[in-house]
Amino acid sequence: MATLAHHLKRVYWESTAGCNLRCIHCRRLDVLDKPDPHELTTAEAKELINQVATFGRPVFIFSGGEPLVRQDLFELAAHAKSKSLPIALATNGTLVDAAMARRIKEAGIYYASVSLDGSVAHTHDAFRGVGAFEKTLSGMRYMQEAGIKVQVNFTVTRMNLPQVPAVYELTRKNQAIALYLFLLVPVGCGVQIADDQMLSSAEVEEWLAWVVRRDHEGPLPLKAICAPQYYRVEHERTASGVQSPTSDFGPRTSVPTERKGCLAGLHMCFVTHKGDVYPCGYLPLSAGNIRNQSLRDIWEESSLFQKLRDPSLLTGRCGACDFTEVCGGCRARGYHAYGHVLAEEPYCLYEPRRKETRPA
Repeated sequence: MATLAHHLKRVYWESTAGCNLRCIHCRRLDVLDKPDPHELTTAEAKELINQVATFGRPVFIFSGGEPLVRQDLFELAAHAKSKSLPIALATNGTLVDAAMARRIKEAGIYYASVSLDGSVAHTHDAFRGVGAFEKTLSGMRYMQEAGIKVQVNFTVTRMNLPQVPAVYELTRKNQAIALYLFLLVPVGCGVQIADDQMLSSAEVEEWLAWVVRRDHEGPLPLKAICAPQYYRVEHERTASGVQSPTSDFGPRTSVPTERKGCLAGLHMCFVTHKGDVYPCGYLPLSAGNIRNQSLRDIWEESSLFQKLRDPSLLTGRCGACDFTEVCGGCRARGYHAYGHVLAEEPYCLYEPRRKETRPA
């Protein structure tokens, strides 16, 4: 198989490890009450932004931790704006009032995501702390009133799976522009709850079928994230006559070949608060550090990224799968389950028709 194209489209920057919440499914274990003294300085962060701008106009996402606890955030956002980068913010929303929302907008941030983990306060607050639900909804409204586009992110677990349809309706009611449903990845604090909260492969399959159906019915844009097998499920249901408005697979019998599933190291990367460059925020393997190398050198020359871009190197069922190139399996879950970045996706029911000779 040919190596996949790797145009950089999104850069997630963990601007700080500091956060005002202690979520039980956080991808970090070492969430801090205050910024890490070893995080990128203002000057280093501006240089990172300069380097991102050399790729054209990839979306630059301020992530965390909670990015709003970083004191120079708005200075950095303004710098990114001066470089003509589209700028987004991944926030828990609890620190956003009307004044903060105006500052976010004025700094050039056009898009924000907020995280909900339940359709009611009891469920959401069980993940994020008492009072978080109402504060998140308020923060969302303040940003919308300031003219910022807001999407809702929802991490799917056994605890909140029954509330997914209600969260869909809540997202519509609050006029968010999209709902992104994340399948839990066992990393950071997520490892500690994975045994109880990870869906089974059969539950994942059923949930993804619901996403395809609901997305087909509309009207709210809906996307399954960290669940690359969605594109196999979508193709199967499209072939059986259940078509999705987001599907562009062409003839119903053709197997798609454009990567739409796991994009880690292909079209996106994640830069930690200390400058390490990961394929994504859930795959804690460093391809290099921007304090030692340029982001372009890391992106283009890292052996880790080169491996991720070659679907012929995938092992186990992913290596034998008809949907290898469109899906790719979640590299982070494969790594967690088997200790190898090219291992098969452990939460997929699909059995390939051809046999794979390489071990999982």
